[in-house]
This record gives sequence, structure tokens and C-alpha cells, in this order.
Amino acid sequence: MPPWIESLIALLALPQFGLSTVFVVAFISATLLPLGSEPVVFGLVELSPHLFWPAIGVATVGNTLGGMLTWAMGFASHQVVDKYGHSNHHLRALAWLERLGPKACLLSWLPVVGDPLCAVAGWLKLPFWPCVAYMAVGKLARYTMMTAALMGLFGG
Repeated sequence: MPPWIESLIALLALPQFGLSTVFVVAFISATLLPLGSEPVVFGLVELSPHLFWPAIGVATVGNTLGGMLTWAMGFASHQVVDKYGHSNHHLRALAWLERLGPKACLLSWLPVVGDPLCAVAGWLKLPFWPCVAYMAVGKLARYTMMTAALMGLFGG
């Protein structure tokens, strides 16, 4: 592996903080703030392969807790959003989410739409704990697949 990639990985992993950094970055990245946690997870695992499952677990917990916060923000904003008119696209998307229910939170791992999906689930007042369970399953699958793929790609 080229030295510049190793330096970048070491920087992203912040090895002096390790799993706590993974937790904070994963938590923040699950809110509506645009931040990706996968490079941090991969960086830590690349430097410390024995931390593969602990890093996946900590990232999943942090990202799920961030999704829970996003759900709560959506729940709290329900009355504010009700004051505004709805477009046809908006109404169709809401109807689709209502039909799927908490299972829609399986898609919370998707880039761009995943985090707002958690907010909309809260706004729709979908049941909290089932939403959390589906969020956790989706996020666990994402972190496991992406980190394992990056490990294979970069020879970890």
C-alpha cells in the first residue's frame, strides 16, 4: 500500500482515540449533518484488525443513536411541517412510508436519503422502538459490508 494511503488511514482512524472517535463520528454522521463514518471505521480497522467487530459494533450503536436523535427531531417538527402545503411527490412519498411503516428505516443506511428518512419516520410518528430496530439492522449490515469490502480492496 502506498505510504500516502497509510498516512491518510492513520489520520482518519485517529488511533489515539480509537473506538471513541468511531462512536462520535458515526453518531454525528447519522444526523442531518453531511459526514461519512465509513472512512474512520475502515482506518481504525486497517490499523488494528483485531478491532474489526468492536469497531463495527461501536459504529452501529453510534449511528443508530444518531438515527434515534434524527427520529426525535422529525417527531418534534411534526406540527411545524403541518403548516405548509404538500406537493404531490411529497404526499406520495409520505404514503409510501406510511405503508411500509418502521420497515422503511431499514433504508436509513442509504446516503443522502437515509438520515432524512429517520426524521420523516419520527414526523409520521411511526413506532419508535421498531424503527430503532430496523435502523440498527440496516446500519449493522452497511458497516459490516463496507468495512469488509474495504479490507479486501486494500488488503487489510
